Amino acid sequence: MLVIGIAGGIASGKSSAAKCFERLGATVLNADLMGHQVLYEPEVKRQILENWGEKVFKEGEVDRSALARVVFDPASTASELAKLEQITHPIIGQRMGSLLAQLELANVPAAVLDAPLMFKAGWDRFCDKIVFVHADLETRRQRVAKRGWSVGELSQREAQQVELETKRSRATDQVDNSLSKEEFFLQIETLWHRWRLPVPESKPT
Repeated sequence: MLVIGIAGGIASGKSSAAKCFERLGATVLNADLMGHQVLYEPEVKRQILENWGEKVFKEGEVDRSALARVVFDPASTASELAKLEQITHPIIGQRMGSLLAQLELANVPAAVLDAPLMFKAGWDRFCDKIVFVHADLETRRQRVAKRGWSVGELSQREAQQVELETKRSRATDQVDNSLSKEEFFLQIETLWHRWRLPVPESKPT
């Protein structure tokens, strides 16, 4: 089984790339989704409560929006985000390793790791290939604006990640997500063929 990591800037289209690989027969592991899931674990909730109190909880569960406001608050130090990552990243990494082992046993041809913090968390250790998804800054700004983010919020959150050029330099391949959806998919399909992965019996739609 080939494990493919997806890297790139915020709103570059990493999840779109993962979906393209999925159309070709890969199984996608979404680290963000895993990060949301671990917030329901009792031990994780206990540690979050100890660090940030009831203000980040709502009806007994972690309020992700409230927690994000705390750890990404410009007035707070980077240590707040680091605390959260120290709580959640080891558990997410364990889940990834376990799921990848299961997929290997199931003879899945490829698994895609869609993880924005892949390098920062060290999850690139799982990957055989890493694809960098490129999109220019203005395009990414327009995309995050649709999420309700300001330009400042994009810069602030991106500053918490590994630098873009470092991600690019550590990738084995690169695709351009400033083109049409069809052209973007063709780039992903080209990589799939280059890596000699099995071609779907019917053409993906």
